Amino acid sequence: MVILLVATTTDPASINPANALLAMPGWTPGPSLQGMKSFANQQVRLLQQDKGIVKEDHLDVRWEEATGEVVDELIFFSKHTAVSNRPALTVHPIGVPHLREGEVPPQGGKPGWAAPPNPRIGPWLRLLKKIAQSYNLVPEFEITLEGTHHGPETNKPAMFVEIGSTEEYWMRLDAAKVIAQLAWEGLGLGGEPAVGNWSRDVAKKKVLLGIGGGHYAPRHLDIVQKDDVWVGHLLSGYCLPMEDPSQSKAEANTAVIGGTWRQAIEVAFKTTKSAFPGGDIMAHLDHKSFKSWQKNAITAFLADQNIKIGKPNDFL
Repeated sequence: MVILLVATTTDPASINPANALLAMPGWTPGPSLQGMKSFANQQVRLLQQDKGIVKEDHLDVRWEEATGEVVDELIFFSKHTAVSNRPALTVHPIGVPHLREGEVPPQGGKPGWAAPPNPRIGPWLRLLKKIAQSYNLVPEFEITLEGTHHGPETNKPAMFVEIGSTEEYWMRLDAAKVIAQLAWEGLGLGGEPAVGNWSRDVAKKKVLLGIGGGHYAPRHLDIVQKDDVWVGHLLSGYCLPMEDPSQSKAEANTAVIGGTWRQAIEVAFKTTKSAFPGGDIMAHLDHKSFKSWQKNAITAFLADQNIKIGKPNDFL
């Protein structure tokens, strides 16, 4: 089993962390994959390509077919853009589980699909903050989660690690070094234990499935910043399309509320469960982000699906 890191030369926030990581000890040239260079270090394979990565589907399958090595997880280096232009270092799961069949995803993936969330997301968020602080990038840079979004398609556990939010910050070499250090420590390349390896034997098994809120998941982030909290998919409000029922909103029920919100929750729960075998998956709702009829419908649907709902203290 190998871990595939993916970077592209077209994006400074992607290739600069990759180059900083390759400057650390232990790397050797690896085989090429359809014109992409690769480098090997212990169980890690770093893949460098020359085009965008959000539409590079099934890299895990293609790597195995080319090399015989089975990919256990994927981690992508990328830039982050935001209307605020605020400098940020982010981590997030990937998928577009809310899109209907036939819709064209704007940034890769397949409608109704989500990759299993890489179990490292929560532990790496906390490690990222520590490393960024050691480089004096906090509070200039916000260290945050993002909601589940975009491709590329894969059925292996995946995550993006991003530098945002403008070209000035994408080019920052100190930010690139922080991301490289995150991968170095997080994957145990320096000899210390890797960070974020999930197993059925971990002491704390509670996994947060975020439902609702804005793209940066502030209510979920408050919980995830605590030690030992694992993170599954994070469905922001835009991933839960709900059609306002025509009847009295107080009497709304799941049977009459249209939209793909049920599909999104089902896919997010199923793939989160697959990423955390033996884990205790609990939904955490950003209650204030919902109208009463929305919250009532979602909580009723979660009960129908036997998905537990956790309050903040339930995850600690």
